[in-house]
Amino acid sequence: MTQTKSHPLIAVIGATGAVGAEMLACLETMSPAGAQVRLFASERSVGRTATFRGAAVAMQALNADAFDGVDVALFASSKDVSRAFAPVARAKGAVVVDNSSAYRMDPATPLVVPEINGEQLKGRPSLVANPNCTAAIMAMALWPLHNLSPVRRVVASTYQAASGAGAAAMEELEASTRAYLAGETYAPKVLPHPYAFNVFSHNDAIDLESGYNGEELKVMAELRKIMTAPDMRIAITCVRVPVLRAHVISMSVETDAPIDLDDARRALAAAPGVKVVDDRARNHFPMPIESSGKDEVLVGRLRQDLSDPSGRTMMVFASGDQLRKGAALNAVQIAAALEGWT
Repeated sequence: MTQTKSHPLIAVIGATGAVGAEMLACLETMSPAGAQVRLFASERSVGRTATFRGAAVAMQALNADAFDGVDVALFASSKDVSRAFAPVARAKGAVVVDNSSAYRMDPATPLVVPEINGEQLKGRPSLVANPNCTAAIMAMALWPLHNLSPVRRVVASTYQAASGAGAAAMEELEASTRAYLAGETYAPKVLPHPYAFNVFSHNDAIDLESGYNGEELKVMAELRKIMTAPDMRIAITCVRVPVLRAHVISMSVETDAPIDLDDARRALAAAPGVKVVDDRARNHFPMPIESSGKDEVLVGRLRQDLSDPSGRTMMVFASGDQLRKGAALNAVQIAAALEGWT
């Protein structure tokens, strides 16, 4: 059992970004009362301050001495920054939780959603990868079903919010919407297409050979690793929609044996971190407006896939806050489990 430190020093790298700021908010409520934070950002943000438990904390620049005395380092930065500085943090004795894609598919690095494969944290690894936001949200909805009957195939479409592309994309959605409503022209600066009142393929680069974009390829590979299901067949289309935060995913889920819908609802309702929203009479199902700012992944719209006469395929709809369970919250939950925070 890890001995909890009453005054841990926690570093947040990328503290001015959307995920980094959300990590700080999660630490406010989830870290020990005596916790201290050290915040790092790009050179242009050095000197800016953020508030942690009522005290102003200045942003610092990363360097070789940044991690002296640090117990936990939460990376909310690019994969290049993580590759450069995660080894430095570990060498200084810090436990690293990395939100970038740098280490996710490294066979030696655990890729963790605590409610699903938290047992991988028992050995207190010094480096843990935080999953892609879509993969984490999908896994939360799939895992309770997988425990009833193994999931064999998933065909999914995502409706991904601006938050997944960072604070600048969220600002672009707001600015372009104001311009659209005013009848003004707005030239996209962050995303490749007009964002207001528009839907387009996820902005990650397309693999020209397969036709899948990077987001889709990451989600497929990461789901298999998180769920320890290397043979799971997954096809996914990732789409950016004009929503500020919280992703939505529609899934057709084929299992080894048919699952009764009531059993599925009970399993989902009992799963930690999941809330069932499945009111057919009121046409009330998971929505980003209700999952935004929430820790739980909302799951509902459960029904049989009528295209599968075997009865082994179920339709599932899920919504989760990309900045919370899809990123910052999951990372802080990992840190809490590693450090024994309660």
